[in-house]
Amino acid sequence: MKTTSLLSVLALGAALTGCAASMPGDGGGDDGGGDDGGGDDVSTVPLTAEGRYVLTSDFDVATNMPGTAGTVVNTFIDATDSPDDPSHWIIDQLVKQLPDGSVKNAVQSSVPLVAGYLNDRLLSVAPDFVTKFRDLGNKFGQAAHHFGTIETLDVPASGPGSTTVNGVQFTVDGLELAFMFKDYNLPDIAVPNVDVQVDQTGRMTIGEHKVALSYGKVMRIALDEVVIPLVDPTAVTLADVMTHLINCQKVGQYVYEKVGIGSPGTFQSACTAGINAGSQALYGAITKVDSSALEFGIQGLAKGVDKNKDGKIDTIQTGAWSGTLNYSGTGAPLSRGNFIGTRQ
Repeated sequence: MKTTSLLSVLALGAALTGCAASMPGDGGGDDGGGDDGGGDDVSTVPLTAEGRYVLTSDFDVATNMPGTAGTVVNTFIDATDSPDDPSHWIIDQLVKQLPDGSVKNAVQSSVPLVAGYLNDRLLSVAPDFVTKFRDLGNKFGQAAHHFGTIETLDVPASGPGSTTVNGVQFTVDGLELAFMFKDYNLPDIAVPNVDVQVDQTGRMTIGEHKVALSYGKVMRIALDEVVIPLVDPTAVTLADVMTHLINCQKVGQYVYEKVGIGSPGTFQSACTAGINAGSQALYGAITKVDSSALEFGIQGLAKGVDKNKDGKIDTIQTGAWSGTLNYSGTGAPLSRGNFIGTRQ
């Protein structure tokens, strides 16, 4: 009986196999397409780099960010890092706007007392100032340390290529945004005589070249177009953010209550003027970054892929930049630089 049962099972299995082989749409026979991906007959390794490509690069300049850019970040921190901040910072800006005389002297000599008095009433004066101003500094720091470029790489059939940097991109809190120079009346950065080669394995090399970037203008785009909208969607400028965070009418009233001289209106006006002046000082610090260009001296290595098998590179993958970053005569190795590209 055991032998008979085993034979029955084997016979049933053979019958099922036969049925399966004859079922339509199973991919058997010629319908299987054979080796549809049998495109290995035609190599995806490109023969030439000739063409025009859009490159996007990502740079980490955390270890050698220009010092003046670091000063801007520190200015944000300075407004929130003392026990009596932000009140102390607000009063400092207010005092700077008062005309010389007894009123200014009275407030200036009482700054610690007035700042403490304001801090006790912070919920009515500037309830979100500390958290939001620190957030401004954090987001600006992200953009300043880590940003990318958008460029067009042209490789002719013969002779050297060229590249044109025509935009920048930032990633802040995981959000990636790109901006073209032409939209901000900034010139593109043209770099001629860039040697581009591809070897028999598809490895693409981009020869050493220099890109001089107006870092201050790039950081201004980052602040106005990325950082400020993320912190305060209703604000356009840094002064707008501060105006929304600080109630100068109440600041003026509390300063008057504490010093007992002048008038609430005088201190309110000085508070408003101080906010505007503080904002312009931050913008001025960013502008000073452009006293020297931030120069990338780089060369690239990447994998070229010929997707449509016409012998030309269609996509540039796993690109890596190496070289130096120079600012105001001081150079340092580039921490990290990656890039990818697509044929136009």
